[in-house]
Amino acid sequence: MTTPEPMWTGLVLAGGRSSRMGQDKAALLWQGKPLLQHMQALLHAAGAQRVVVSGNYPEENGIPDLISELGPLGGLTSVASALPDGPLLIVPVDMPQLTPELLTTLAQRPEHCLCYAEHMLPMRLQLDATSRQFLSTCAQRPPRERSLHALHAALQGQFLAIPEGALAQLHNVNTPEQWQEATA
Repeated sequence: MTTPEPMWTGLVLAGGRSSRMGQDKAALLWQGKPLLQHMQALLHAAGAQRVVVSGNYPEENGIPDLISELGPLGGLTSVASALPDGPLLIVPVDMPQLTPELLTTLAQRPEHCLCYAEHMLPMRLQLDATSRQFLSTCAQRPPRERSLHALHAALQGQFLAIPEGALAQLHNVNTPEQWQEATA
């Protein structure tokens, strides 16, 4: 008898201003479709039962930030208020080279808060009273404590070794030059 895979929700963080890119990163075309749709499909391919979007994308049922200027943590806080407790796998919209396998590895782990070594995203986060407590107070925290690093530390998060040959999958594309390099 096999144990069923745990159900989890995927989250695409897409609420940033894309100021270094000079245009909305979510709308950039990756393999013929907008990057936001690519990341949503990637989470589904990795096993997400549901995928939500953090950002002002009504056509994608996006959840806008309730409190602006908090960066990724603000997006996570807004989305968490709309989700039930359970595992959440968080990816940025600007990491197109991720594979379902790398995400599935994180999603299937039991840790409360887990990332790959030296990278805060993607992140596996257990939404529960403990993580919600941190998120509910993030706007009142000093700026240095309003980050995914601070969340990871507060939850005594763990790091997973990056599988051999997978480091390139964890690169963000923040500038036109990085985008050109990623699509070359």
